[in-house]
Amino acid sequence: MRTLITGGVKSGKSSYALELAGKEFRTFNFLATAEAFDPEMKEKIRLHKLERPERYITVEEPIDIDLAVRESQILDCIPMWLNNLYYRERQAEWPAILGRLVGKLPRDIVIVTNETGMGTIPLDPVSRRYHMDLGSVNKILARECDRVILMVAGIPFAVKGSLP
Repeated sequence: MRTLITGGVKSGKSSYALELAGKEFRTFNFLATAEAFDPEMKEKIRLHKLERPERYITVEEPIDIDLAVRESQILDCIPMWLNNLYYRERQAEWPAILGRLVGKLPRDIVIVTNETGMGTIPLDPVSRRYHMDLGSVNKILARECDRVILMVAGIPFAVKGSLP
């Protein structure tokens, strides 16, 4: 089943994705988009790796997620992927990459994203554009997924489809 998990920062999205995939997938693939740009991010990545069972085959791909996507996979996470495009000043490429991803979206995938529409409007133009783009990406992915789950304080809520 195609599942999109969204929610605020530190709402339990990644942990829930691992739990859900562990119940629903026979094989385990993990597509990680984060890059260690600074010591804080390096530590966050290290801690996320510790959460993953050894049976997961992890592929790290910060940009070309459409080329790295596999069946029975967790894709974690869309905001970091978009951030990577912005960081490299390649943000204009997101529609094409996302289009290719959607065109080959596996039957069984759990995609992790952040819900940005519940916060304040950023002050600077680049951050506003990023939030607008992430909102657009989320809408496209939600339309393509069978199930959308919103995480609030570690509690999953079914937005589309039903909880497993």
